[in-house]
Amino acid sequence: MKHFRKGDGERSGLFTRRALLLGGAQAVLLTALAGRLYQLQVVETDRFATLAEENRINLRLLPPSRGLIFDRAGQPLAVNRNNFRAMATSDRGRGVDVLVERLDQIFGLGDAEKTRMLRELRRSRNAQPVVVRENLGWEEVARLEFNAPDLPGVFIDLGQSRDYPEGDLMSHIVGYTGRVADEDLAGRDDPVLQLATMRFGKKGVERSLEDDLRGRAGAVQVEVNAVGRVVRELDRTEGQPGSNALLTIDLDLQRFAAEKMKEHQSGSVVVMDVITGDIIAMVSTPGFDPSTFARGITQSEWRDLLDNPERPLHNKAIAGVYPPGSTYKMVTALAALESKAIDPWTRLPCVGHLELGSIKFHCWLKGGHGSTNVTEAIAQSCDCFFYEAARRAGIDRVSDMAQRLGFGKVSELGLPGESAANQPTRAWKQEKIGKPWQHGDTFNLGIGQGYMTATPLQLAVMTARLANGGYEVQPNLLLAKATPREELAPPPPRTKPSAPSLRLNPQHLALIREGMVQVVAAGTASHLRVDAKGRPLDPALRFAGKTGTAQVKRITEREREMGITQDQLPWHLRHHALFVCFGPIDNPRYACAVIVEHGQGGGKTAGPIGRDVLVETMKRDPSRRTDSFRKMASR
Repeated sequence: MKHFRKGDGERSGLFTRRALLLGGAQAVLLTALAGRLYQLQVVETDRFATLAEENRINLRLLPPSRGLIFDRAGQPLAVNRNNFRAMATSDRGRGVDVLVERLDQIFGLGDAEKTRMLRELRRSRNAQPVVVRENLGWEEVARLEFNAPDLPGVFIDLGQSRDYPEGDLMSHIVGYTGRVADEDLAGRDDPVLQLATMRFGKKGVERSLEDDLRGRAGAVQVEVNAVGRVVRELDRTEGQPGSNALLTIDLDLQRFAAEKMKEHQSGSVVVMDVITGDIIAMVSTPGFDPSTFARGITQSEWRDLLDNPERPLHNKAIAGVYPPGSTYKMVTALAALESKAIDPWTRLPCVGHLELGSIKFHCWLKGGHGSTNVTEAIAQSCDCFFYEAARRAGIDRVSDMAQRLGFGKVSELGLPGESAANQPTRAWKQEKIGKPWQHGDTFNLGIGQGYMTATPLQLAVMTARLANGGYEVQPNLLLAKATPREELAPPPPRTKPSAPSLRLNPQHLALIREGMVQVVAAGTASHLRVDAKGRPLDPALRFAGKTGTAQVKRITEREREMGITQDQLPWHLRHHALFVCFGPIDNPRYACAVIVEHGQGGGKTAGPIGRDVLVETMKRDPSRRTDSFRKMASR
C-alpha cells in the first residue's frame, strides 16, 4: 500500500489548473482564428476575390497614335515610326534597385538613366510600365530575351517614335517632341500624359497643336503572373488617333529657299501670301535635326547645340531681332504722308548729311542725293530725306504707323517663342532707359536704326500689307486639320483679302509701292532686274523691293575718314543684310523678307536671295498647289 505525501496532491491540483488555463487559452485562440477565417473566406470573400483579381489583371492605358503633319501638297513632315522598346514594371517600388542594376549590366544605362528609372519605377501607379530604352536593335532584343528569367516585370513592347523625314529643313517650323515634363501638365488633366511612353510637343507646330495632335488614350486589360509578366491580353479598346495637320508650307519652295541660304552662315527667309496670310516658306539657318530630340538627345549633343555661336536652336524667322535699317523707310514715308507732314510732291534736300546741333547724321551716299521726292527717296534709299520726314511726322505718328503695319507685337502665327521685337515710343524710352525722347532718336528711327528692332516675319507682314492695298492680313501656318476619319482638305482659294482695312490713303500706298518698283528698276537694287544668269526677267515675274543694311556697331568719324570697309571687320561686327520684296507688280500675291546676319550689304547679299526665292514662288504659284495632297497624304 502506497502512501501519498501532502505535497503531491497540491502539485497535481496546480498542474490541473494550469492545463485547464492553457487549454482555455488555446480554445480562445482557435475560436478567434476560426472566426477570422470565417470573416476572410465567407463574410469578405467578395472583397478579397476582387483584390486577387486586381493583382491578376492590370488595366493599362494605351497612348494614342500621334497625328501626322503634312505640307500644303501632302508631303509628310512629321510621321510615326514603329520601334521596339524595353519596358519594366515594379510591385510598388520593391526590389527596383536590383532590377535597375541588372538592366544597367545589359544596356549600360549610365548614371542619369539609372536615376530616372529608379524615380519612375518608385512613382509608378497600378504597375504602369516605364521605359527602359527605346529603338532597340536586334542584338539588344536578343540579349534582353536571353536574360528574361532573371528580369521580373521586364518585357519588350512595340511602340511608336516620332520621325521627321526632312531633318533640319523643317526643324524650326515643325519642332519636336520629348518626355512630358511637370510644366507640360499645367492646366491639363489628361491621364495619358502620366504614361512614361508619352511624348509631348516641345517646339514649333508640335507644341502649338499639341492638344489636337495628341489624340485620346485607349486601354488594354491584361492578365499577369506573380512577378508581373504579362500572361495574356483579355480586352482592348483602341484610342482615338490625333488630328492630322496640313500646313501652308510648300516643301519644294522651302528646299529652294534653304539652298539659296546655304552659302551664308546664319539668316532667315520668309515668304507670305499677301491675300491669305499663308506662310509659304520660312527658313532659319542653321537648323538642327529634331529626330535627335524624339529619340532622346545626349548631353554632348545638347551642349554642342547650345555652344554653337550661330544658334541653330533659335528660330530666327520669328525670334531673331534686328534693326530693320532702310526696309523701315516705307513706314516713315507713309507716316509722313498720312499725317500730311509731307505731300506727294514734297522735295527735300540731301547734301550727304544733316546736322542736329553739333552732331552730323550722315547719308549712305557721300556728297548726297540732291533734291528728292518720296518715290525717288525710296528708290535711292536717301537717309537725309527720311531723317527730315521722321522729324516732321514726329515719333508718335511714326510709331503708330509702324504698329499698324505689324511692328512691336506678336502676330497670330501661333508658334511658341515668337518675339515682339521693339517698336520704341516716348513712354518706352522713359520706362526702360529713364530718359526722355530726343530728336536724334527720331532721326535714327526714321531709317530703322537706334532702338528699333524687328523680326523677319514682321518685315514680311509689313511688305504684305503694303502690297495688298493696306489690309491687316495676319500670318497663318495651318491650312487645315482633321482626324483620320475626316477629310483633310484645304480651304478654297481666295483672291481678295478678308482682313480688315487699315484705312490708308490709296494714293499714298501707290506712291510707296512705286518707290519700291523703282528700287529694282533703277535704284539701289537695279542689278536684280535680271536673273542669276544675267537674263532679263519675264515681264509677268517683275517684282518690287527695298534693300536694307543694318548697322551692328556705330561707325565713328575716324573709321569714316580711314575708309575702313566691312570686310576688314570681324564677322560678328559686320552689318546685317536685308531685303524685302513683293510680286507680281501688277497683281501682288507674294511678299518675301530676307535677312543675312552680318551679310554686309542688302542689295549685294540679301537681294539676290530675295529675287530668286520670290521669282520661284511666282513660277510655282503655291496658292494653287493643293490638288495632289490627298494622294500623297494617303501613302
